Amino acid sequence: MGLLSAAIWLPIAFGVLLLAVGRDEHAGVVRWVALIAAVLGFVVTLPLIAGFDTTTAAMQFSEDLAWIARFNVRYHLGVDGLSVWFVLLTAFITIIVVISAWEVITERVHQYMGAFLILSGLMVGVFSALDGLLFYVFFEATLIPMYIIIGIWGGPRRVYAAFKFFLYTLLGSLLMLVALIYLYYKSGGSFEILEWHMLPLPMTAQTLLFFAFLAAFAVKVPMWPVHTWLPDAHVEAPTGGSVVLAAIMLKLGAYGFLRFSMPIVPDASHAWAGLMITLSLVAVLYIGLVALVQNDMKKLVAYSSVAHMGFVTLGFFVFNELGVAGGIVQMISHGFVSGAMFLCIGVLYDRVHSREISAYGGVVNTMPKFAAFALLFAMANCGLPGTAGFVGEWMVILGVVKFNFWLGLLAATTLVFGAAYTLWMVKRVYFGAIANDDVRALVDIGRREFFMLAVLAIAVLWMGIHPKPFTDVMQVSVTELLKHVAQSKLN
Repeated sequence: MGLLSAAIWLPIAFGVLLLAVGRDEHAGVVRWVALIAAVLGFVVTLPLIAGFDTTTAAMQFSEDLAWIARFNVRYHLGVDGLSVWFVLLTAFITIIVVISAWEVITERVHQYMGAFLILSGLMVGVFSALDGLLFYVFFEATLIPMYIIIGIWGGPRRVYAAFKFFLYTLLGSLLMLVALIYLYYKSGGSFEILEWHMLPLPMTAQTLLFFAFLAAFAVKVPMWPVHTWLPDAHVEAPTGGSVVLAAIMLKLGAYGFLRFSMPIVPDASHAWAGLMITLSLVAVLYIGLVALVQNDMKKLVAYSSVAHMGFVTLGFFVFNELGVAGGIVQMISHGFVSGAMFLCIGVLYDRVHSREISAYGGVVNTMPKFAAFALLFAMANCGLPGTAGFVGEWMVILGVVKFNFWLGLLAATTLVFGAAYTLWMVKRVYFGAIANDDVRALVDIGRREFFMLAVLAIAVLWMGIHPKPFTDVMQVSVTELLKHVAQSKLN
């Protein structure tokens, strides 16, 4: 078993163990076992970065074994500069989620922790799979634990939200399965994704494949107008579910564009880039306005995620290094920042049991330590220089300006909306006089919550002040991807 297999199967094994033998009367032991599993899952990913060769775009830490020999399906894993950071991000966020649920989840603790550990392993599998069918299995399997998490531990409309989440993402993925089967036969019976990158495909086939992939990945990102499942899922999900959904699961779709759409159908990607850029700008502009009028904090941050992911797809489809690298950096930073924003909302909800902005006011007076963290993450969500939220958006805007000045100007202008809805929420929730007795009775964060938020604050500031380690890892892979995409497959 290599490092990637360990990162996938170790949390899954612990998750299955907790589901099988965990009991509510032993909830304390279950929590510690889950934390140990999450930490071990993160530790085995650290050598991936420590031993990563930044001078090559080739797949590293590869594992290749026969799986379903009759159909030439292989258990093939590997990471490059496009994917390695997401393996670490997934394992890191899993630790935060386990800690966040320590005192909040009191019923079916073993099932809750088990579902998150299994989900963590499956998401690592998506980022490291190099066999098309293996990718599809991991990609679809992530729906099951998240469906259960929303459906069991969610809010009053949890069943509706869980079904909507499941149906949207499943229906989109069925077209991708058809595309994978077509590529399997077109390549002479191979599911190797890297071989598909080299297939000489006619334009008609490329166009059909592009939209088949778009159906799966656009829903997952989610892009406008197939984003409507996300606010419902976020609002009804427990805090841990919202954190994983925003920090990791949205990235699965964006990663799919990098691994499938752009390298397999480059001509169609160029031909339909205008559509992708338009949809991305609509997401940033329109969704920003929608977020501005929200009264529910979770729904506001959920809509902001759609807007931020719009910058990701915008950067990808301008086809230059600044844009693509900026999109990947934005994905990583959004993982830290959005996860932290949802955790802050969870901290307040655990105390007041309301997500309505109007239920708060003057929180800084009773929770000064917590308010300091919340303000930092809000500033990062606005894209303040010196925080993680700034780096990716700035790189994307520079890339778009290089592509077309007026599009870059429009993208930069829309950042005003991000600042507007974030600061408007911060002003009403945290500042001013104490608004009511609920706020007056609030108790500041303890050691567990302080540690959880401090770790994320360090990540947000580190990436904002010194992003070079992140960009160095992805630079060669981004360059090679763009060289490949620039080479037409048409005769």
